Amino acid sequence: MKLKNKTVLVLLASVLTLGLLFSFSNKDDKLFSIAKNLDIFASLIRELDSYYVDEIDPEKLVTVGIAAMLEELDPYTEFIPEENSDDFRLMTTGEYGGVGALIGNRTGINMILMPYKGFPAQVGGLRIGDEILMVDTVNVREKLTSDISKLLKGPANTPVMVEVKRGDDTLSVNLTRKKIVISNVPYYGKLDEQTGYIKLTDFTTNASADVRKALIDLKSQGITRLVLDVRDNPGGILKEAVEIVNLFIPKGKEVVKTIGKLESVNAVYKTTKTPLDKDIPLVVLINERSASAAEIVAGALQDYDRAVLIGRKTFGKGLVQTSIPLSYNSQVKVTTAKYYIPSGRCIQAIDYSNRDENGNSIAIPDSLRKQFKTKNGRIVLDGAGIEPDTKVELKSYSPIAYSLVARNHVFDFGTEFFRANKEIASPREFEITDKIYDGFIKSLEGKEYDYTTYVEKSIEDLEKYAQKEKYYDEIKVQIEDLKKKVSHSKEQDLVTFKQDIKDALLEEIVSRYYFQEGIIEASLRKDAEVEKSLEVLNDRSRMTKLLIASNRSK
Repeated sequence: MKLKNKTVLVLLASVLTLGLLFSFSNKDDKLFSIAKNLDIFASLIRELDSYYVDEIDPEKLVTVGIAAMLEELDPYTEFIPEENSDDFRLMTTGEYGGVGALIGNRTGINMILMPYKGFPAQVGGLRIGDEILMVDTVNVREKLTSDISKLLKGPANTPVMVEVKRGDDTLSVNLTRKKIVISNVPYYGKLDEQTGYIKLTDFTTNASADVRKALIDLKSQGITRLVLDVRDNPGGILKEAVEIVNLFIPKGKEVVKTIGKLESVNAVYKTTKTPLDKDIPLVVLINERSASAAEIVAGALQDYDRAVLIGRKTFGKGLVQTSIPLSYNSQVKVTTAKYYIPSGRCIQAIDYSNRDENGNSIAIPDSLRKQFKTKNGRIVLDGAGIEPDTKVELKSYSPIAYSLVARNHVFDFGTEFFRANKEIASPREFEITDKIYDGFIKSLEGKEYDYTTYVEKSIEDLEKYAQKEKYYDEIKVQIEDLKKKVSHSKEQDLVTFKQDIKDALLEEIVSRYYFQEGIIEASLRKDAEVEKSLEVLNDRSRMTKLLIASNRSK
């Protein structure tokens, strides 16, 4: 039970720290320092409570103090109070009690952004774009989405009423909360008759089981090669990463080891089972948002020359966190070790123990990166994430497409289209026809979507620096002439960048009918990394050469 009397709270803290101070002053300088500073902190809170001109909230002040203290360490060491334990459990296990829907705020309106297929929100009829008005008896129009989320969550098999506005209609939907378990593999399928594809989005509990199940199913459909996609995967449970690597490499092989300050956190993780398929040609897709456990999977498979990595350099998170329980049902997720993959490299990209004169953590310089070798002798480097064997540049979108998406015009059209059309073709077959596109153009009438093109931004920068360096008067006429020549026309950009906008519309509309799985499936049709994967897999000699030391390609 929480102590409600704040004075008692700070007095108890003071007594405890004084006890520590007395116990450790002659034993250990570090423990003495800790006890001393805890006593100072407790005294400070007590005096602020007594003397500060306005009433203070000690719990809030302490929370801010804890956050500031942990910020000095690294972004991953985090205090988790009791009230956030459900969110932490969702992050680590992928399960919670609720209705199974992603909610968010668009243009000041709280709404359903994605009901998860097969769960109460979707089964009960809630749709993308529904404005949330009430949860049970609570008016939530002005509430934060985090507060609405808490209202929607609760024990499984308990009722909850959600009132939404859909167009001009107001609907009340009675739902029964269920145990929501979000799959780590939201989609898998065949890219062609021979090639399987598995999208792995997280490493929560059962990640390896989800991948195993998908792979077994794909093999039963006759695939002979595989693309494993860990792009945008933030990582999670280390054990799940080891199990996934074990699907493709033999029993008894080291996957990762953790090394920290305490002997108890030092460990070597090896494969313990017979692999599901140790020979299937394998490509792993990575990008700048692949982190932690995703990097362990990609890096270990690269170190054993078991897979060709395609995409872009990963995030570079080589730190291990451990959850430690604290008093009052709180806990701290603390960095306890660094992990090292089979070649011996640690891929941590930021050195949080060293900071510049402004207090910012610094990236590990190239001069300090060390060379390691894969099983076949290929050179790999530590200290900056996992680098792909074949690089695919990040796709850039036109400013007009960004603007139309950011201002929710694409989202709103998707909602209108869904209300007017009961069904569409499958995600792989549906197309944005010129008729649909013309309808979208018409929907933009009277709506604001201004933007600055890349060339216009360059001219603005030129003008700014010319004024700063006293050249502006000399080239003013030329700058003004350039401005007139490159001044963009929205109407023309809607034609020039038609395909960019069509791609955005396609994913938005498909999401209304086929949810998260449909978005992934539809996106595969024009995915540069997937196309490169098929190109490599179709050329066995090229794939072999990529995995040989003397012929490594970037």
